[in-house]
Amino acid sequence: MNPELTGSELPAAGGRGPGPDRPLQASVNVAAPPGRVWSVVSDLRRTGEWSPECARILARGQLRQRAWFVGLNHRKRVRWATVSRIVSFVPDREISWKVVTNGSVWTYRLEPTETGTRVVETRETPHGVGAVASAFTRVLLGGQRAHDDELEAGMAAGLGRIKGIVER
Repeated sequence: MNPELTGSELPAAGGRGPGPDRPLQASVNVAAPPGRVWSVVSDLRRTGEWSPECARILARGQLRQRAWFVGLNHRKRVRWATVSRIVSFVPDREISWKVVTNGSVWTYRLEPTETGTRVVETRETPHGVGAVASAFTRVLLGGQRAHDDELEAGMAAGLGRIKGIVER
């Protein structure tokens, strides 16, 4: 594992698993200015280049504040779509979207550093995960805790790929 990549601590064993109490997070330092990093992370149509789960983003028109898009996701033989809306779009600083189909909020935040940019990716579930999404995750993805652990590891791996794309 790349020592520059970090994830949040794993929850204690037992209980229902993560919900609104456990946001997922990973970060990476990129040797490039925020504008160059922004040109990659804000182009959500490129997500399939770095995400282990989201294979493709379908969107009409420009991706900006309030724009809608569909994510085509996969895990092994399971495939599903999500509908999302961009809820924050601050050039060179932050892009965030809410997945309407499960209530999660995903964000990329860019923080200037002396050597480039720190990229922080988070996934929050401020109102928990809905019943349908919870059942889907339990039955088809191995349960919420296992899937969240896999998502967080995938976030770290994806940020590593973004770093490689930007620094090339």
